[in-house]
Amino acid sequence: MYSYSTMQWVLFFYVYCFLGWIWESGYVSARERKWTNRGFMHGPFLPIYGSGAIMILLATIPVKDNLLLIFFMGMIAATLLEYFTGAAMERLFHVRYWDYSNQFCNLNGHICLKCSLAWGGFSILMVRFIHVPVERCILWIPDTLEEIIAFVLTLVFVADFALSFREAMDFRNMLESLTENNEEIRRLVKRMEVISAFAEVDIEEFRENITTRLEESKERAIAAKQEAVQRFTEAKENAGEKKEMLRQKLERMRSSREYHRANSIMRRNSIVTTEKYREALEQLRERRK
Repeated sequence: MYSYSTMQWVLFFYVYCFLGWIWESGYVSARERKWTNRGFMHGPFLPIYGSGAIMILLATIPVKDNLLLIFFMGMIAATLLEYFTGAAMERLFHVRYWDYSNQFCNLNGHICLKCSLAWGGFSILMVRFIHVPVERCILWIPDTLEEIIAFVLTLVFVADFALSFREAMDFRNMLESLTENNEEIRRLVKRMEVISAFAEVDIEEFRENITTRLEESKERAIAAKQEAVQRFTEAKENAGEKKEMLRQKLERMRSSREYHRANSIMRRNSIVTTEKYREALEQLRERRK
């Protein structure tokens, strides 16, 4: 493990991205009883597993003959990677692609004790068993062919990552737009409640004026009523127009390319969560049912 070339490290990364995708997609598909292409990207790559495997290999090279140290060094390396990756993705996209908030002994929902221990167990499994045949296959590939394979896989990976990154940004923008739309509707409803309350007060005052000062204030009271009714009617019409504009805006969002990209992200990441845009996320999920 001390003499790997750069191209070999690159191929190791892609192999473990692929193996991680097989594991994750297979597990989720079995749990949901339907095929699920799991992960951030479209293709058979899960970068968190590829990066985790590389981190584990680098951390365990000096202690590869000691199972206990492989466990702890691999666990620490992979846990650090998982934490900072999760934190960075949440900061960038405003959603969590995994969330351990309900797990025992978690840190900000990005890592937890159970998963860290699993990373340690996986480190032993990978270093002592999985990596042995993987290493043998990669070292068997001639240098020229190795470079060609690494180059082609890198092109595919970068193109897929760029597309998936754009979808994730569209997903974030869609959640932001839905949240703004929901807030506008709430403000509209509140405004209508206030207008209705004031209109009721004005009409009640009119009734009192009619009763107590029927002759001297009749014309003024009638004018006040008409003014109150007119204000309410105008406000209602304006609110109706605003509501219709919001409805049309929502329909345009639902038929947009960005909306379909957001759905693509959700299909591959059904457990995605967000505190900031919780209501909007639930709306998108309801729309997909």
